[in-house]
Amino acid sequence: MNPCRGYGWLGGLLVATALAAAATAADYSSTLKAGKAEIKSAGALAFGPEGILFVGDSMGASIFALDTQDRKPGKAGAFEVQGVNQKIAALLGTAADQVMIQDLAVNPVSKRVYLSVARGRGPEAVPVILRTDASGALEEFSLQNVKFSRVDLPNAPSPDAKDRRGQTTRLEAITDLAFVDGRVVIAGLSNEEFASNLRAIPFPFQQADRGSSIEIFHGAHGRFETNAPVRTFVPFEIKAESHILAAYTCTPLVKFPVSSLKPGTKVVGTTIAELGNRNRPLDMIVYKKGGGSFILMSNSSRGVMKMATDKIDTFGGITEQTDVRGLPYETIASLKGVEQLDRYDEANAVILARTEGGSLDLKTVPLP
Repeated sequence: MNPCRGYGWLGGLLVATALAAAATAADYSSTLKAGKAEIKSAGALAFGPEGILFVGDSMGASIFALDTQDRKPGKAGAFEVQGVNQKIAALLGTAADQVMIQDLAVNPVSKRVYLSVARGRGPEAVPVILRTDASGALEEFSLQNVKFSRVDLPNAPSPDAKDRRGQTTRLEAITDLAFVDGRVVIAGLSNEEFASNLRAIPFPFQQADRGSSIEIFHGAHGRFETNAPVRTFVPFEIKAESHILAAYTCTPLVKFPVSSLKPGTKVVGTTIAELGNRNRPLDMIVYKKGGGSFILMSNSSRGVMKMATDKIDTFGGITEQTDVRGLPYETIASLKGVEQLDRYDEANAVILARTEGGSLDLKTVPLP
């Protein structure tokens, strides 16, 4: 859901070094071509090098790489945009209840905050990309004449496919994404028998493979599962090996070595925590503070969880029914109603938080 989530743990802590290395290795923006980006739905966001914004388009079953041309270093500063959903509605000429903010991502260079927005409800909603900065001024990022590239997912769920609640599963073709070690890692559902899917697509894009079918043991449910989608994830390094830490509904936290994500394989993740039933993880980031590293995860009903990662390699292998267990967490009581978050700088995060009155505020907060 960049020193931030889009770059992930591996590149996010060393932005300047990563960007210098990327510039030496490849001129990514030169691989993009100008035109109209025909995005059908704007969902998960993540930044890569050179101000390139990756956008997950579930309805189009595609990943877009957009050149924001937003490469001028910006100065971080505390800010707050109260009622940002109402301001977006006014900008787009609609009502606040017809605006859905799907994700946010911070450009680690410029410090601008990008928002993926649906104007309207359901599969027919119009996708919009907006951005703002410490001034609080909102502007639309035009998709009409932009340098971009696109890769299509070959095995996304059919637009007509439904889950047991009658909801279209196509909307979960892409649930989260991140740029990791020159590849875009994508979580979501496929049309395979084992539908839960992780794939790592090299960038610049050529074509997407079928990805890996992933299986986890869900301790709260007491069974192995292959059809539950990853809701949110972060890249993380464990013992010098790149991993994906993925969170699922009700709420297992699972690790996958990135090296295991090979086309056409079935990968079994290691469940390192069960964080509570009747809960949906919404977004997560990784950060450093006071010599330690931490995960911060927002949830639908269990608030914002903070987890220390210094002993993360000692937890895992949950294979029996259980309640809360594994990697311990604390709840950050001061952070309420958080629906989206991303790292802003070394000391702060940007959060999208719903107030008691129902409006959404976009603001910076100190990392706990």
